[in-house]
Amino acid sequence: PWDDQAVVAIARDWALEQAERHALVSGWVVDDTGIPKKGSHSVGVARQYCGVRGKQDNCQVAVTVSLANSAISVPAAYRLYLPEDWAKDKKRRRGVGVPVDVHFRTKWQIAIDLIDGLLGDELPRAPVVADAGYGDTTAFRDELTERDLTYVVGMKPETTAWPPGQAPLPPKPRSARGRTPTNVRRTPEHQPASLREIATTLPKAEWQQVRWREGTRGMMLSRFAAVRVRPAHRDESRSEPRPIEWLLIEWPRAEPEPTKYWFSTLSEDTDIETLVRQAKIRWRIERDYQELKDEIGLDHYEGRGWRGFHHHGALCICAYAFLAAERARLSPPEATAFLQAAAVPKGYRPRGSPAP
Repeated sequence: PWDDQAVVAIARDWALEQAERHALVSGWVVDDTGIPKKGSHSVGVARQYCGVRGKQDNCQVAVTVSLANSAISVPAAYRLYLPEDWAKDKKRRRGVGVPVDVHFRTKWQIAIDLIDGLLGDELPRAPVVADAGYGDTTAFRDELTERDLTYVVGMKPETTAWPPGQAPLPPKPRSARGRTPTNVRRTPEHQPASLREIATTLPKAEWQQVRWREGTRGMMLSRFAAVRVRPAHRDESRSEPRPIEWLLIEWPRAEPEPTKYWFSTLSEDTDIETLVRQAKIRWRIERDYQELKDEIGLDHYEGRGWRGFHHHGALCICAYAFLAAERARLSPPEATAFLQAAAVPKGYRPRGSPAP
């Protein structure tokens, strides 16, 4: 049998060569897509959140990492999420050919595995972008940092952080008895705040209008703020505070409260426009999924097996990568794409037109 990962890598590299004519890769985008399924025998099918339906439903879920820049995006790695019930059921596993070395992995752990594969292939590094389903998991962010990868990842409003200029208290002074305290601490009066609380207490001067791309209805525009905070997740069990990073917040004027939050480890001198563009690059992946399903048939696989699922996905990705590469190859780079047409000379009359 052929190796689906090797085939995807060939298509990915071809698309990447054409994409870099326009711009360097600006993001490794982590996401997943649900494929509605009936019955219970198809590999990995279970009642779980299905993005296509916007609710819990019977479906399969594939985790992907895509490479994106200002011109194109293309999936670079693709793997089925195997729910824990499936992973533990030997009979079902045998029936659909799940390899013996495949064990239960959460979605964020699968994403890290896929990222490790891309790092092993020595692809050009770029900030990792993900929604709150991945970004709100502290272990996921820590794994990215351990690999020297920066990130711009969605967060939930209930997540806590230390507001600008604040941090947990240092360890207690050593007492006459017992061990020397080593962990930073909190007190009832000194606590981190939720991201929602931080956002709603920022002064008006912190907010500004930012445009990030041209959409079908014109330029995309919204109101954002970016401040430096310390994530606070279980830091009372650490010997030092977590490093400071960016908190990016979107609060459209028409909304009663902020709508989106991101943590980012991009450098301290990054401007807010760059933060917004990086966070918003995820829209390309949503478009990719829609085209992969509507135009190429990613969600049309009728088999039940593990190998067939990945072979079908690989072939769909190859077709999509070819089309994306051709679109990039035939489109002029940005420097010439927006050249204005020459002005028509005064008095010019097309051949065959009636006399004035």
